[in-house]
Amino acid sequence: MHVSVVIPARFASTRFPGKPLAKIFGKPMIQWVYERSACSAIVDRVMVATDDLRIADVVSNFGGDVVLTSPDHRTGTDRLAEVACNHPEMELIVNVQGDEPLIDPLMIEAAVRPLLEDQTIMMGTLKTPLTSFEEFLNPNVVKVITDQQGFALYFSRAAIPYAREFNDQLADRWNELATAKHIGLYAYRREFLLKYPQMTPTPLEQLECLEQLRAMEHGVRIYVAETSLSGHGVDTPEDLEKVEKLLSSSQNSDGSGK
Repeated sequence: MHVSVVIPARFASTRFPGKPLAKIFGKPMIQWVYERSACSAIVDRVMVATDDLRIADVVSNFGGDVVLTSPDHRTGTDRLAEVACNHPEMELIVNVQGDEPLIDPLMIEAAVRPLLEDQTIMMGTLKTPLTSFEEFLNPNVVKVITDQQGFALYFSRAAIPYAREFNDQLADRWNELATAKHIGLYAYRREFLLKYPQMTPTPLEQLECLEQLRAMEHGVRIYVAETSLSGHGVDTPEDLEKVEKLLSSSQNSDGSGK
């Protein structure tokens, strides 16, 4: 099947305006995301979807594939749906966040593979183990719990599930909980993605500010593949400094920033 990565990118950001164009070792962050996504052996095409001419110009200048979309989209998934609507060759579409400059190409394959193997799966994403009790409590770290077949039961910014039997010992026993950290990378089957914008925004989606809950509240099952890999998203200038340190360490160890 034809697999496309679409990277939604907005210039506006409350905590970090112009984030996609922030430089990392002289190269804009959106270029890092684009080039690392293109390294995935499972991907046929990579495209940036943006409503900002500044981002579009930068992507064009480094030779990337870019399309201008409506500025009125509420979510990145809505923006991807517009792209898919205009590109009928896209069968499986992967949403890679534009603020993940260290995205591992293997993470893309991990999210897509279940949809290739099971035609009934409409939407897939990733989870990775939590690394600390602080992550479990952090509302900026989205948690996910799944059923025994690997489908999501719920995503939340809250510390879930509630450990009734040992809640007073939670700081020591948090890793016994059946929860994981969600990685915000999504794979969609075309027919589902085109329906998503017509779905009414839902109460849990709006309360948690998590767009995947709209799909779940409308009865769509989301398969959550497990990976040992983890992204390093950039939400603030401080996060950018952390990414530069990680890349610098990588360059020192193997001579490359890839």
